[in-house]
Amino acid sequence: MPLIPEEPQIHESVPGPRATPAAGRTASTPRPVPGPGPRPAPPRGAPASSARPGKPGPAAPPRGPVAAPPAQRTGSSQPPAGAPGTTGAQLQLIPAPADGAVDAADEAVDLLLDSGRAPGEILVLTTGETHPWAAHELSFGEASYWAQHDAADDVFYAAATAERATGRPVVIVAVNGGADEAASQALPSAMARAGTLLIVCGDPQRINTVLGANA
Repeated sequence: MPLIPEEPQIHESVPGPRATPAAGRTASTPRPVPGPGPRPAPPRGAPASSARPGKPGPAAPPRGPVAAPPAQRTGSSQPPAGAPGTTGAQLQLIPAPADGAVDAADEAVDLLLDSGRAPGEILVLTTGETHPWAAHELSFGEASYWAQHDAADDVFYAAATAERATGRPVVIVAVNGGADEAASQALPSAMARAGTLLIVCGDPQRINTVLGANA
């Protein structure tokens, strides 16, 4: 069944107490700019990082509040949070050109955090060029980069082909390039990693073609 494109709006009911976005951030707060060195991985159980990853360079302009309609569901039931690979995860398609897919994914992260999602519950994958934050962190070595993944207290960014990136309750895929074959493998893999919600950002025609090829 073809996916229906939606605007970059997230509506998801998060069970339990609402998590406070890192450092009291809201959707109108500019994203932080990474510093000159790698972020140290906090010990397990420590509070989420006060600075959520964002794009290196100038901060994005503030955005106003966005209304949130219900996201499209692919199943009739919603599995418990933290159960990657369980069928029934919500699936939402956010239309964006390949060169704007990463920005759409960042927008989705902001909305998820503002809706109550904890940063450590979100994984962002890219099918083409590496997300700027992942490239920044990898420049200081894979050991530090994957230590942040294993700590699981912040949003993590990785290539869709990174097998070491384990599942999280929410997975966002930015279809920002790459061969169709790579995208066709990335989407089913991302679905298997998503516990409760999978968001795909990219060209709807291409994504539906890829999904149709895997049907």
